[in-house]
Amino acid sequence: MPISDFRKNKLLYVFNVFFDVNQSGTIEKKDFELAIQKICQNRGWAPGSPKNQQTHDSLLKVWDGLRQRADANHDGQVSRDEWCSMWEEYAKDPTHALEWQQRYMNFIFDLEDTSDDGRIDEEEFTSVCTTYGIPISDCRTAFSKLSGQKKEVTREEFTELWKEYFSSDDPSAPGNFIFGKNSFN
Repeated sequence: MPISDFRKNKLLYVFNVFFDVNQSGTIEKKDFELAIQKICQNRGWAPGSPKNQQTHDSLLKVWDGLRQRADANHDGQVSRDEWCSMWEEYAKDPTHALEWQQRYMNFIFDLEDTSDDGRIDEEEFTSVCTTYGIPISDCRTAFSKLSGQKKEVTREEFTELWKEYFSSDDPSAPGNFIFGKNSFN
């Protein structure tokens, strides 16, 4: 069964907003280098600082894993079709995520957990999502939906929401809101 338009829209949203940083239409190493620079600047992590180095190391490992798994034609880039195909495979069994997918999920959780207390609250979520151009009101609505109107989301809850985002075709599933967007129709 082909991927639904709803899920394809979710996948392409993440592709376009979080991965294809230079908006070239493909994901390549340069996108990760730009993302590292943007994240570190937004968080005030100076070059050479432990957080800067950790971000650099982690995201380049994500790139290596993504490229190895999704770059089907081995051209050093991941196209939209390759991206969707890879996540379609994931959706068949989200309990067996690839190492880079786990690493990226944990990176996003840690990035949003600005207080480093093992939980994401609405303020933390909003502060990160707005740096990607998502309006504050959308971020707050999304957090309310993903958290089930609770004050915080734990790493364990985030893991389940993550799986839901990349595998669910249910438009009302709470996991659909982990990247701050409120609708994919």
